[in-house]
Amino acid sequence: MPILPSGPLSYGMQLPVQSQSVIYAESWEAAATPADLVRTARAADDGGFAYIAGCDHVAIPRRLADGMSTVWYDPVATLSFLAGVTSRVLLMSHVAVVGLRHPLVTAKQYATLDHLSGGRLILGVGAGHVREEFEAVGADFDGRGAVLDESIDALRAALGPEEYPEFAGERFSFGGLGQLPRPAQERVPVWVGGSSPAATRRAAVRGDGWLPQGDSRERLPAQIARVHALREEAGVEQPIVIGAITEPLYVGEPGWPVGRRTLAGKPEVLAESLREYAAIGVHQIQVRFRSRSVDELTDQMAAFGADVAPHLDR
Repeated sequence: MPILPSGPLSYGMQLPVQSQSVIYAESWEAAATPADLVRTARAADDGGFAYIAGCDHVAIPRRLADGMSTVWYDPVATLSFLAGVTSRVLLMSHVAVVGLRHPLVTAKQYATLDHLSGGRLILGVGAGHVREEFEAVGADFDGRGAVLDESIDALRAALGPEEYPEFAGERFSFGGLGQLPRPAQERVPVWVGGSSPAATRRAAVRGDGWLPQGDSRERLPAQIARVHALREEAGVEQPIVIGAITEPLYVGEPGWPVGRRTLAGKPEVLAESLREYAAIGVHQIQVRFRSRSVDELTDQMAAFGADVAPHLDR
């Protein structure tokens, strides 16, 4: 089920448990298990969610651990695990820090995931922001933007249909090296994350989709206009999928403090608010639910799919 600019407003979510930054993790996630991840993924599969997503960090330095935590599951391993217990929902890296690895390594991992899942991969990519992480693996932190640009180009070749892909760039060059299995998809969608000027330009010129990093509703229209203008200027004719991360959500009356920014209330009220994203040119929204347990989370997901989603396109 591809997510298309011409289609209805789609909704997906970042998985809980697999990344536990204090910015968004709920308290119950600290003691969660792989079974809780499976329950969440199956709830997404059953609830009409377009995708589930996992983050990418190799290692977190002590100076950042209090805020970011050190809980960051590997996205390829996690999404592959969940591919085996779901059948429909798409599997997205949000985002893979591809500059930490050679493009052929990234291609091998994600091509295998796409092959095993029957073509359900969305490869979300980003530049990364943790210097120590790059230095530990011998990657170029200061030049990470240029590395990401070339990596996307190299991945286009390495994730294409050819058994022996070829690419020649300033940093990466390969040819005469076979990689099977190939992805199940003829073209793996590459969505670019980030909201900086460089990231939005990268998404416009090189991406099949754009994953903004928490832009407010007020800021999004100008950002979206810029992406489209840059894409037209670059002569890219293929439409681009525009995303947005919504405010935290709670379907119904919570009866507990869910935070000032949380959108809570009746399904039709939530849907009316979320339709504003479609009105400003967004094609897919990433939602997050406030919850005190995995039971409450999956109940929220089911309520959203059954009671809110049918109203999103009215």
